Amino acid sequence: MALLCRSAALLCKSSRAAPLAVSAAHKYTTGGVTYDYIVVEKRGEKQNVGFIQLNRPKVLNALCDGLMLEVGKALDAFEADKDIGAVVITGSDRAFAAGADIKEMQNRTFQECYGGNFLAHWNRVSMSKKPVIAAVNGFALGGGCELAMMCDIIYAGEKAHFGQPEILLGTIPGAGGTQRLTRAVGKSLAMEMVLTGDRINAQEAKQAGLVSKVCPVDQLVPEAIKCGEKIAANSKLVSAMAKEAVNAAYELTLAEGNRLEKRLFHSTFATEDRKEGMTAFVEKRKADFQDK
Repeated sequence: MALLCRSAALLCKSSRAAPLAVSAAHKYTTGGVTYDYIVVEKRGEKQNVGFIQLNRPKVLNALCDGLMLEVGKALDAFEADKDIGAVVITGSDRAFAAGADIKEMQNRTFQECYGGNFLAHWNRVSMSKKPVIAAVNGFALGGGCELAMMCDIIYAGEKAHFGQPEILLGTIPGAGGTQRLTRAVGKSLAMEMVLTGDRINAQEAKQAGLVSKVCPVDQLVPEAIKCGEKIAANSKLVSAMAKEAVNAAYELTLAEGNRLEKRLFHSTFATEDRKEGMTAFVEKRKADFQDK
């Protein structure tokens, strides 16, 4: 859950962001699905990186329910596509996403929210078996920050800002903000951000451990695509195992996590890709993974 803070709301009135241009991209369609709120493409030299661009420029990519449903559909398509090894989610230079669509939430009742489990499907991004990279330029506030944190890796542009300003609207984060932010940056900073609504910039986010890389604004998406290509070059099957093991570190004790890691490690020895990877290393050649 999230919100457009006052400054972002003012920016909405004049914001018009052009789609980001990266070479070797084409429109991605499957099953006749059309998208109203996002742009969906394949990118990378081998067209093996899924690309989702949030596309509501007039409202700084405010996250409405329809947009999040479309993101889920795009992820479903990429998960079913054997060529795709990783996914990049981005917004515009002005905003990754400045928050949730407050007009959509303003008149909701407790009964509607609780009975309908409001925002439950927003968690779809975190459930992707394929690695997801958030490329964050501009504002990532409230729901935008939560969406970025649902991804496995966050790259930030130099002018990016992260925040959970829900408290300023008389509510709290509802799509994982209090949980994922605390795990990423620690209790003290997370508590300060949630209780004051204050933001942190890209460098502060990197120092706190929220993002892994800060890039010039115009290089952010290409760098995220490069990261996606590196991941996609590995075994997709084994990448899913590695992702499962890392994510388990947030849920399990060290002893339980180590046991899960060992089981997954042993499981790789049942795959053809593990055999190919080690054989290629011994033979001093590049591995040719078949995702088996």
